[in-house]
Amino acid sequence: MTKKAVHKEIRDYVMIAIAMMSYCIGWTVFLLPNNITTGGVPGISSVLYWGTGIPVQFTYFAINALLLIAALKILGLRFCIKTIFAVFLLTTLTALFTRETGQLHLLDDQPFMASIIGAIFCGSGVGIGLAFNGSTGGTDIVAAIVNKYRDISLGRVIMLCDIIIISSSYLVFHDWEQVIYGYVVLLVTAFCIDQVVNSMRRSVQFFIISEKYEEIARLINNDAHRGVTVINGQGFYSGHEVKMLFVLAKKRESTAIFRLINEIDPAAFVSQSTVIGVYGNGFDKFKVRTKRYQQ
Repeated sequence: MTKKAVHKEIRDYVMIAIAMMSYCIGWTVFLLPNNITTGGVPGISSVLYWGTGIPVQFTYFAINALLLIAALKILGLRFCIKTIFAVFLLTTLTALFTRETGQLHLLDDQPFMASIIGAIFCGSGVGIGLAFNGSTGGTDIVAAIVNKYRDISLGRVIMLCDIIIISSSYLVFHDWEQVIYGYVVLLVTAFCIDQVVNSMRRSVQFFIISEKYEEIARLINNDAHRGVTVINGQGFYSGHEVKMLFVLAKKRESTAIFRLINEIDPAAFVSQSTVIGVYGNGFDKFKVRTKRYQQ
């Protein structure tokens, strides 16, 4: 592995650890003590805990172990290794938090606010985990499998999988108000997942017009490691021939590219715009189902 690849792997594991910490805070501090159901395997674990008293970390780990075995062939070893790391870490953090914060009941008289805050922590944790090639397991694995082949919102897939799980909490509490709070958690979590994942995967395109286009293109190639396309153009009013550079990059790389352009030609004309999706080498993969037609 190259030095850059090693740094990327370390970054992924650090961010997954932060994601699991965020999810654990939302689940064990705000949702579980207030009897508010979340989705996925944590939701199943919560319902079984309220109904039978089985500690949530045991159920969570056992169900995810089965799902990871089933997902190994589909998602690949790299995804599963990071997900295994996330599952072990979240299991450990959950056991620690439930023991240390067992007597802590934040917002116990404001269940709606507990639902919102808990869902923000949980959704942000899931989104960060998915953005860095990991997950909390459970329905996140199902969502990752669907998203691998189809360009469907991750939050929407998880939301559809979790409706039945949250509704099942009625069998324990016999209280539709608690179920409604669970639906609030579901919607806010799905929204946060989409916002976090899309913000980290957002791409932009640049059109750059400069007399020093060769120097700019070379610097973007070598320093920003992005491809550059040279387009021949002509000014309508002046009639002058110009060379225009076309560049696609991640949103987070925009500042670095502007800095490179400014080093070569501060007077360059630059247009930047956000694109809905970029697919191909260095970006996302095509998410369409191929069809075979018989002639």
